[in-house]
Amino acid sequence: MLQAKFSVKESQALFLSKYKAFGFKDKSAMLRAALDTFKHTLENDQLERSADLYAALYAEDGERNALTESAVTEWPE
Repeated sequence: MLQAKFSVKESQALFLSKYKAFGFKDKSAMLRAALDTFKHTLENDQLERSADLYAALYAEDGERNALTESAVTEWPE
């Protein structure tokens, strides 16, 4: 595992020092879990923005809307 040196605020260091209360074996494990959660949140936010953009483009494009609807109605059952 790689190591990194970083600085935190005093309140963040105090929070990290409570790692056992949150079920972590050490501060590093707690920080890794927090980074994984943050990464997942950022990725989900990016996917949501992308989906919103595609939805907006689809809503503005009447021709594509009609094409999609025709494909759905002709889809085999």
